[in-house]
Amino acid sequence: MARAKLALENGMVLPGSSFGADGESLGEVVFNTSMTGYQEIMTDPSYHGQIVTMTYPEIGNYGVNDEDLESDRPRLAGFAVRQLSRRASNYRQTMKVEEYFAKHKIIGIEGIDTRTLVLTIREKGAMKGVLSTTDLDDSSLVEKAKRSPGLVGRDIAKDVMPPAIRKWTDANDAEWRFTASRLQNGEKPFKVTALDFGMKWNIGRCLVETGCDLTIAPGSATASDILSGKPEGVFISNGPGDPEPLGYAVDTLKKLIPETPIFGICLGHQLLGQALGAKTFKLKFGHRGANQPVLNYKTERVEITTQNHGFAIDEKSLPSDVEPTHINLNDRTNEGLRHKTLPVFSVQYHPEASSGPHDSCYLFGEFIDAMRQRRGK
Repeated sequence: MARAKLALENGMVLPGSSFGADGESLGEVVFNTSMTGYQEIMTDPSYHGQIVTMTYPEIGNYGVNDEDLESDRPRLAGFAVRQLSRRASNYRQTMKVEEYFAKHKIIGIEGIDTRTLVLTIREKGAMKGVLSTTDLDDSSLVEKAKRSPGLVGRDIAKDVMPPAIRKWTDANDAEWRFTASRLQNGEKPFKVTALDFGMKWNIGRCLVETGCDLTIAPGSATASDILSGKPEGVFISNGPGDPEPLGYAVDTLKKLIPETPIFGICLGHQLLGQALGAKTFKLKFGHRGANQPVLNYKTERVEITTQNHGFAIDEKSLPSDVEPTHINLNDRTNEGLRHKTLPVFSVQYHPEASSGPHDSCYLFGEFIDAMRQRRGK
């Protein structure tokens, strides 16, 4: 194994051993507290532009497979772990993590003190960093980290959007289903267009499983592009980075809000909030993990949720015709909103969570219900 170093803009340098590809990568250094589901994290397009640190001490013990992908390849800028398991043991695994990263030219580093790194991020906030196997000079690496562009003010969702409108044809061939059909009495599936800013594949699976005839459109599609297909509902996907530079998407949503039921997740939640008049802000170190407690105001139940975001809606900026629906019980930030008179709602977390938890799958059913009510008018 080659030597590697991870350097942060505050001057911290962590030496370790590399796995996967050789080279150098810039990104925002963040951490994820999930114990499993590392393959879903690796392939989630929302991690584009980020170097992800796993808090769980051993990663890779069940390898990677062809069923648990959230996109066609790893999307993160780099991966940092305490220990990489060299023995992958699972009946579905097709290759090891280090082989997967080498194939897709992703740099990984192991053997670093992830506890110290995570505590530093919690204290100082997410920071720009550089991961390298080619430049091992500490001062050089720190300067590169300082000069890197970061995420704020940049539209990086355009890097992971699909190139054109297409029908969703990907079948769920895995051994399980995440949601059940909500169609009633021979109903035809509801025509839905998903605005894709880096959509996780399991979102598409859940929409289809609950009863949607799904079309995927790039997040840059115009309102006329979308409405020309006569959808009965519009979905707004997750995606990476800062929502504020995506003014074109906000303008599109303002035109769509009066026309059709809308459901948004993660970045989609932030964009919908902006279109409704709210503001967003950057979180100190973000929410990334599979155990975030969220209170549903309506049911007064706590949902354990999967999350991956570094920006949030400023709840105080919500206009009078929009109400908050969910709140994060760790830091009291907004986790959901709903228009008071229109069938428009969104959540900050991931109800399609794979590998789990599945407390929030009901939201896909609420989207079906909203479209059914509109269809009956």
